[in-house]
Amino acid sequence: MGNGTRLGRVRGLGSSHHGTGHWLQQRLTALGNLLLVTWFLVSLLRLPLADHGAVARWASNPTVALGLILLIISVFWHFRLGLQVMIEDYVHGEATRLLALVILNFYAIGGAAFGIFAIVRIALAPAALGPGGM
Repeated sequence: MGNGTRLGRVRGLGSSHHGTGHWLQQRLTALGNLLLVTWFLVSLLRLPLADHGAVARWASNPTVALGLILLIISVFWHFRLGLQVMIEDYVHGEATRLLALVILNFYAIGGAAFGIFAIVRIALAPAALGPGGM
């Protein structure tokens, strides 16, 4: 009744065949995070120091706003994938594990939605384009 037998798979003791996709998603989001965070830091370093208006004007650019939204999505997706693995491996008891995964999903989706909302609000704010900034 090992992992490879038909009886083991019927009883739910075999592989669910989701590990490869999960592993690939983690690697792709890590690569995306590396590229997007590098772009973000280089872009911020090129802006004038301590100038809120310059940062607001930079973030209101549609291309920059799209890059920031992609950064938020990638970071929160990678965060959710990593914590999901930790919860599945180390939280014992079905009810506790399910509750932890539900809380994790609400937190990840809520955090990403809040970040995207903030970026869209900055990008669409008419004051960001004015001479005094926001």
